[in-house]
Amino acid sequence: MRAAVLQEVGRPLEIEDIAIDKPGPQEVLVRTVATGVCHSDLHFVDGLWPCPLPVVLGHESAGVVEAVGSLVRHVKPGDHVITCLSVFCGHCEHCLSGHPARCGGRETDRGAGERSRLARAGGEAIHQFAHLSSFAEQMLVHENAVVKIRDDMPLDRAALIGCAVMTGVGAVFRTARVEPGSTVAVIGCGGVGLSAINGADLAGASRVFAVDVVPSKLDLARRFGATDTIDASATDPVEEIRERTGGGVHHAFEAIGLKKTAEQAWAMLRPGGTATIIGMVPFGMTVEIPAHQLLAEKKLQGCSMGSNRFRVDMPRFVDFYLAGKLRLDDLLERRVELGDVNAALQALKTGKLARQVIGFDGAT
Repeated sequence: MRAAVLQEVGRPLEIEDIAIDKPGPQEVLVRTVATGVCHSDLHFVDGLWPCPLPVVLGHESAGVVEAVGSLVRHVKPGDHVITCLSVFCGHCEHCLSGHPARCGGRETDRGAGERSRLARAGGEAIHQFAHLSSFAEQMLVHENAVVKIRDDMPLDRAALIGCAVMTGVGAVFRTARVEPGSTVAVIGCGGVGLSAINGADLAGASRVFAVDVVPSKLDLARRFGATDTIDASATDPVEEIRERTGGGVHHAFEAIGLKKTAEQAWAMLRPGGTATIIGMVPFGMTVEIPAHQLLAEKKLQGCSMGSNRFRVDMPRFVDFYLAGKLRLDDLLERRVELGDVNAALQALKTGKLARQVIGFDGAT
């Protein structure tokens, strides 16, 4: 199969023909129909986060099941599925206490003595990214990395649910538990940030502030439910929000992954407010807050994939989209082919696009 392989940090991905193994007892072979191009992938290309090499990147995807292992019960060949990097084992403390997104899914990987799921023709193992590796025509994954969805859901939109929507909307509903009438600020209006804005609107927030430096994305944010927009290149967003709200917001979401914006999310809170850091701040970097402000009962928290319970959440999000509640059509701004993956990754650096999707065999 064709796949985009990262051989060296800072170098373009290379399109190669690689081998994919047959499903083991609890594994599922998926034909990739669509995969989103996410900033998280770019972090590993640029070396801001480490990963073993060579690796096939990609983690936001949807497709059709082609084959299943002997013990698989959740899906069967022909089923339409969304993948999720929050693969869960099902029996650890995190899974059993209702927090499967914290599991890490290490027990779902193949062991050291087993054959690699992905390999070059000569037998050299290729690492699997986020238990998925969706920049490829097929994926071989544990059954706990997929969820079956209804057949009438367009798979290019479904792919977006696999990361951007699950992370953004999940951060609002599951991580922060935004209450109706709350005030919300979202820093960064990319795919995740726009999804958080959409989620805040669905949650009944009274005001939703969208913060970005690209005017076109601020215009787009209003279509997702933002009531107020702030161009951070023209004004101090912290002072602007504190002035407009009379002291700060109840919830701030950082959806870029920068030290500066994470600290701004904290600074724009009112007493008792919560800042949720969704973006991937570069590995090893610290975020600093004034300790005395903890006396105001402000909270700073992290978020992993929207604290999801994806087998419950994702089918619901599909229903939301088909009912006109999730704005996935506006989120999907560009369709490309696998051979365009490097251009798509570089386009992320402009900050002008919400989401790009790689389509395989005419994704619909």
